Amino acid sequence: MVVFPQLRLRRLRRTEPLRALVRENRVNITDLVYPMFVIEGKDIKQEIASMPGIFRFSPDQIPHEVEDIARLRIPAILLFGIPEQKDEVGSAAYHPEGVIQQAIRAIKQSVPELLVVTDVCLCEYTSHGHCGIVANGYVDNDQTLPLLAKIALSHVEAGADIVAPSDMMDGRVKAIREALDKEGFQHIPILSYAAKYASAFYGPFREAAESTPQFGDRRSYQMDPPNVREALREVEQDINEGADIIMIKPALAYLDVIRRVRDTFNCPLAAYNVSGEYAMVKAATERGWLDEKRIVIETLTAIKRAGADIIFTYHAKEVAQWLPAT
Repeated sequence: MVVFPQLRLRRLRRTEPLRALVRENRVNITDLVYPMFVIEGKDIKQEIASMPGIFRFSPDQIPHEVEDIARLRIPAILLFGIPEQKDEVGSAAYHPEGVIQQAIRAIKQSVPELLVVTDVCLCEYTSHGHCGIVANGYVDNDQTLPLLAKIALSHVEAGADIVAPSDMMDGRVKAIREALDKEGFQHIPILSYAAKYASAFYGPFREAAESTPQFGDRRSYQMDPPNVREALREVEQDINEGADIIMIKPALAYLDVIRRVRDTFNCPLAAYNVSGEYAMVKAATERGWLDEKRIVIETLTAIKRAGADIIFTYHAKEVAQWLPAT
């Protein structure tokens, strides 16, 4: 065994070209998906107070933004919708002229090559703010499944490339797969939020998507943060039901979960660098406490190193300007 002084591991750290030559993990622009918020109305571009640099766009304004995203070579976006009217069953979520359906058509007309991923859930559309149908004060899993399938189908009919159920109802991947296949959309992938934890890191998103529950919380259907083995069961179930890509959410406090899933399953793996993670970095860098570029790249590299193939991040536009072209 070679030991010091012959073995000097610092030799390969001396200059940036040397460090780059032996670098084990890299974040690439092609790894990134940029989440976006679409609000019903016209001529709207609203900055979200708790997420500096992130905006709500009306469907008529979103083409200008996605043209910029395409110019930055970001390959995909994720859409969340905010309707004008909400009701008990979230009917605006699957209306053919809903805010997301309008946005998808506008985006595909403007930048057809951009991959459009759509969030499939009811929470932004229900008057009670929960991710499913409420019956007797409880979110009813099985009553919710047909509506999730209707949402996914309406998104695909509008032109979505990938549908991403985030509701954490049991059986929703199977229900969506069957609905898409029945209508001839066997080619559309499902990206499942397979292990979505009931996390405090979602706070700013609640403001952005106007989706705060009006009673209780989501801990009866989103995962309990201390659990890891349960995440493996959730992922296995979704893969068996037909998920093409699986997602872990949030990312930073759950790097161990990402690693366990990566080591256990051989399928494309995404991780969501969520709103609270973004807001903390922005707050600290605005005060001069952190170097924003370095901390963001380090954060995304950690997510990649843990095993994620795809990273959903609100930092995507900034990162695309910092990274070299590939």
